[in-house]
Amino acid sequence: MTHAPATTRATRRQHDREIVALAVPAFGALVAEPLFVMADSAIVGHLGTAQLAGLGVASALLMTGVSIFVFLAYATTAAVARRVGADDLPAAIRQGMDGIWLALLLGAVVVAVVLPTAPALVELFGASDTAAPYATTYLRISSLGIPAMLVVLASTGVLRGLQDTKTPLYVAVGGFVANAALNVGLVYGADLGIAGSAWGTVIAQFGMAAVYLVVVVRGARAHGASLRPDAAGIRASAQAGVPLLVRTLSLRTILMIATAVAARLGDADIAAHQIILSLWSLLAFALDAIAIAGQAIIGRYLGAGDVQGAREACRRMVQWGIAVGVILGLAVAAARPVFLPLFTSDSVVKDAALPALLVVALAQPICGIVFVLDGVLMGAGDGPYLAWAMVLTLAIFTPVALLIPALGGGLTAVWGAMTLMMAVRMLTLWLRSRSGRWIVTGATR
Repeated sequence: MTHAPATTRATRRQHDREIVALAVPAFGALVAEPLFVMADSAIVGHLGTAQLAGLGVASALLMTGVSIFVFLAYATTAAVARRVGADDLPAAIRQGMDGIWLALLLGAVVVAVVLPTAPALVELFGASDTAAPYATTYLRISSLGIPAMLVVLASTGVLRGLQDTKTPLYVAVGGFVANAALNVGLVYGADLGIAGSAWGTVIAQFGMAAVYLVVVVRGARAHGASLRPDAAGIRASAQAGVPLLVRTLSLRTILMIATAVAARLGDADIAAHQIILSLWSLLAFALDAIAIAGQAIIGRYLGAGDVQGAREACRRMVQWGIAVGVILGLAVAAARPVFLPLFTSDSVVKDAALPALLVVALAQPICGIVFVLDGVLMGAGDGPYLAWAMVLTLAIFTPVALLIPALGGGLTAVWGAMTLMMAVRMLTLWLRSRSGRWIVTGATR
């Protein structure tokens, strides 16, 4: 009996070390991604209001499009991690190459669609007559970098599956620095204006993709893995990604509905909503880092056939999610009076945001559980369940959110509905984790 607590503590310390080793670099890489847009905005902003507005529209289109394909990272992480757990590195890298080939194919299709339709897409997003030409220019040039962006997603998934989140951090930081330098040089030095910003970003993206490909190709050659495209493997990668695509589209729809409802409440409410949404996204990065660790760790345990290890890792990561959620919630609640003046001096906007921020703070422990269990089930390759659970969540959230203006609710009610959405997700994910049906061992699910 005396040895049981020591064993438990040793197991927890082992899981803690694994989670920290994977989550901390993952968080750094996640935070580096929005810095691309911030750097572009800071540089283009000095060209004029029309140029900055055009950048805003084009960036929103690009980020929305690319976020749809985030399954390239998630599905690849789970598949590669399983094979790592099964001690089959050649097959793990081969699986990763299938994901990269799929990324290239999807990227080519997206470019073929965006180039001729760029003006119509810009108009659809409501760009003004003065901003539309700049948005079209930026969108057309930047779309050429989409294949590189998708390769980065897939390659990041490969390395995460190989239990390496440090390399993606280094590549992300290097890409950010290169992007900023290229933007300054091309926008002002070469006097290319907003087109220079777009070309700088494209070059930086291809540079990042090239670095990833060098790392993956080197690993493939070291372990004798084929680099040739395999139709069956690419098809399998696409099939694994479809449920995660459904999940992502459902989540994006929820966010769009929340924003549309906030817009109907008035200018002050939508302004406050945008401030809160930016904070919510930042908090999500911290929680998503633990989820990424969960994808890699759970996939490896299941690939090795270690059911007990997978259960214990899941339990420990949920504890981490709750703890981090509590810390983030307390930080948000305490920083509310200081945080809002950074974005606005309008007292009406502040009054709308303050109570809604408190709701966000209270929801963080729930968010922590959701993000972690989401990552666990992704790592287990349980995509179909995640898809249907998110569709159910969307079906519950939509009528609740749409009733808010009719019932006289304000922005606090919108974020109350968002918290309800996260609570529904928590319930569906918790029930699945408790059922044990996600536990399927072996190199493939």
